[in-house]
Amino acid sequence: MFFRIKSSNFYIVCLLDLIFFSIALFGGYVIRFEFVLSSGSLDQIASLLPGILILKFSLFWVMGLYKGMYRYTGVEDIWSLFKATMLSTLLIMVGVLLIHRFQGYSRTIFLIDGILTFLFCGGFRFAIRLLFKEYALQNKNGHNDSKEIERKLAKPILIYGAGSSGEKILRELKENSRYQYKVVGFLDDDEKKVGRAIHGIPVIGSRQDLVGIKGKYKIAEIFITLPASTGLEMRAIVEECKKCSLPFKTLPGLGELIDGKVKISALRDVKYQDLLRREPVKIDSGKVNEYLNEKIVLVTGAGGSIGSELCRQIIKFQPRQLILLDASEPSLYKIQMELKHRAGYQRYSTILGFIQDSDLIDKVLQSYKPNVIFHAAAYKHVPMLERNPWQAVTNNIEGTRILLEKSQKYKVGHFVLVSTDKAVRPTNIMGASKRVCELLVQSRFGNGTKMMAVRFGNVVGSSGSVIPLFREQIERGGPVTVTHPEVTRFFMSIPEAAQLILQAGAQGRGGETFVLEMGVPIKIADMAKDLIRLSGKEPDIDIEIQYTGLRQGEKLYEELITADEGVIETPHEKIMVLKPNDHWNGHGSQNVFRHSLMVKIDELNALAKQHDICGIQFKMKEIVPEYDIQNSACVFNPKYSVSGIVN
Repeated sequence: MFFRIKSSNFYIVCLLDLIFFSIALFGGYVIRFEFVLSSGSLDQIASLLPGILILKFSLFWVMGLYKGMYRYTGVEDIWSLFKATMLSTLLIMVGVLLIHRFQGYSRTIFLIDGILTFLFCGGFRFAIRLLFKEYALQNKNGHNDSKEIERKLAKPILIYGAGSSGEKILRELKENSRYQYKVVGFLDDDEKKVGRAIHGIPVIGSRQDLVGIKGKYKIAEIFITLPASTGLEMRAIVEECKKCSLPFKTLPGLGELIDGKVKISALRDVKYQDLLRREPVKIDSGKVNEYLNEKIVLVTGAGGSIGSELCRQIIKFQPRQLILLDASEPSLYKIQMELKHRAGYQRYSTILGFIQDSDLIDKVLQSYKPNVIFHAAAYKHVPMLERNPWQAVTNNIEGTRILLEKSQKYKVGHFVLVSTDKAVRPTNIMGASKRVCELLVQSRFGNGTKMMAVRFGNVVGSSGSVIPLFREQIERGGPVTVTHPEVTRFFMSIPEAAQLILQAGAQGRGGETFVLEMGVPIKIADMAKDLIRLSGKEPDIDIEIQYTGLRQGEKLYEELITADEGVIETPHEKIMVLKPNDHWNGHGSQNVFRHSLMVKIDELNALAKQHDICGIQFKMKEIVPEYDIQNSACVFNPKYSVSGIVN
């Protein structure tokens, strides 16, 4: 604070405060004695004034009232002023009580003195703020007729949402003259708010009144300031804006506004993720912190969609070291640069390599000795793996087996496998391979390492997501291609998925398969129509939707659990765990089951080396009986028996 002593403005403010203190005390006597002061009253003022000036100035200094930039005076500053004033009044009264026992002194005088001090000093600070605001507006426009300039230049807008976020946006618009917007009013669906006002701006109606309000006030744009809204609410609001041909922007959801800052710069065009918006994830930070803070954490597939978001979430818990492992050099470099330059996190190491490289994994775990492993590395594109199933075997299955074996060898504390809903009654190689990975986790848990799998559906915005494809097709003018009019999928955002994976890792004791609550499945055709509308066009009028038929291995709908699995609730409302299912019961013990599984996986690896598509599929079915082979060329191939055993 001492740098302010060099400023002449500091001395002006201090001098004016001392004058206000003096006037407040004098005013207390004048009001108390009805504007008639005796010589005794004047003597009391003269004797009290020096002590009161020193006391009030000292309190104002100690409580930071001379640190603020008065052009930005706000509620916090006024609250600090109120506390300082009330404390000074209390101390003055205590002092008079101890010294004079209030003999000849009126208590009312000091109460009035406190009120006047608050009004004078607070009014002075707000006056500075108003003067700077007016000066900035005049300086911007070049003359004093600010109202006329505002009328000519400002774009009339509505703010949808008369809550705290809407109030902050309004306040920033009022205080910052560089924004060429004029807020005409608020919209809110809460009838109790209609007719009321925020900073002088009225709440003029609800969503249903938008058509009439647009014409009456010539509205040019609408700001949607509802970060806590659901996807259903966002859809309804966007639909109304579309009907009125009104441009619109929105604040991100609460999951994106993690720091709680609501600014004009946060406003952006509505994304499809906003239409899927769900309640913000609440994680038990204490439990997550217990197993991540000051720990060494390894993330495989660290450059991928889920892996990179896991890294962003993990560093918030301050691990001792974060090891990033990925087979893609560009992806690994990208997350490395983001952690270093955007997040300011330096305690990371990058490993460029494949998880199926047993010697590399052995060296990495021996050198770094990670406490926690998040295994997100996997090939996951369904049609690609149908054509190249050996990669699902070597990367997804063999890579997972190596990681699990090495984790137990080097006594890793937690191992979390990122799985998928496609592992449930799989109809494709990718889903079947991930189901085998889940079985591997169940076969090896114990021996000191808490191993678990986390199963969830599609992630909006991940690599391979259908949304970027749809956007590209819309930009080209169509058509937008959808496989089937009834195909549905579960969706969640990348940050939500990563947060729930961390939470599941904190809850796991070993051997569990956790299932994330995915909400209501969404038709891909409806998603395509929404994206077309968000681009300002109409489906099947401006942009054609073509149905191309289900791809090889693709289901009409996905499941998160099977009927015979069942789920058990956990302490977290968005995480369930599958009922324990001892897969080794028919084998006598877990060890026997694991040995049998390893033998079959060795046979699977041998078929992968031969690039035998049908052999891989039938061996996969032998391991995962519920796997439904969709490849007719294999099903009717006489080389293979019905049981899937190679003849």
